[in-house]
Amino acid sequence: MLKKLLSSLSQPTPAPAAAPVTAAAPVPVPAADPVPARPRTGVLDLTKKAAFSLSKNGLEGQRAAVYLVLDRSGSMRRFYNDGTMQYLGERALGLSRALDDDGQVPVMFFSTDLDGTTVLELGNHTGRINEVHARLGRMGRTRYTNAIKAVIDHYQKSGASDPAFVLFQTDGSPDRDDRQDTEDMLTAAKELPMFWSFVGFGDDIAFLRTVDQLPGIDNTGFFHVPDPDGVGDAALYDGITAQFGPYLTAARAAGILR
Repeated sequence: MLKKLLSSLSQPTPAPAAAPVTAAAPVPVPAADPVPARPRTGVLDLTKKAAFSLSKNGLEGQRAAVYLVLDRSGSMRRFYNDGTMQYLGERALGLSRALDDDGQVPVMFFSTDLDGTTVLELGNHTGRINEVHARLGRMGRTRYTNAIKAVIDHYQKSGASDPAFVLFQTDGSPDRDDRQDTEDMLTAAKELPMFWSFVGFGDDIAFLRTVDQLPGIDNTGFFHVPDPDGVGDAALYDGITAQFGPYLTAARAAGILR
């Protein structure tokens, strides 16, 4: 079912390379607006905070391949300009260092299509999200399915034996003609050991509540972030990992995960 659904939506999506930017349709654009200086926690301290949240949720010692999916629709511009998205990337890297044995985070940027991909790791993370975003050109509408497909393709090609933990950020519902395909793809992905942790910025969250309640094994979580500036590191990690443990228990009981 999953293979048929993936092939019906689009051609196979190449897996992200380790560091170069891969852009679907690069368009020259002016440099991004300067990012204001903001006090932030370094990745090593973020790793400690992520590990503490995992332990509180009964996930100490659990391994997973961490992915990050970032919304580049037009309404997201301010969150790139003020550094919110760069810091979310650093938070995802901290989580990866607590969960993933390679400490790398494949990143997918999406709007109307899959805009581009990169990989975050300790040697290249500083300013990386802003740098890649600035190279990817026009910010489009909101369509989830190509980004979801890109993560599934990458995970299946990676040969990973650990489950995937996908941190999927957006500030809005997808276009109406993309909603059923999104639900169908996430439902088909229940066959795979993949957990999708949706983070919704702002108030357009009705669709995210819908995908968090799809029938079958619960492979999705949802954490609402009305104001990204008001959510601390510990609260974010607690929120995005809270439903991961119950998913792992259900996936093992169903034979999806050993």
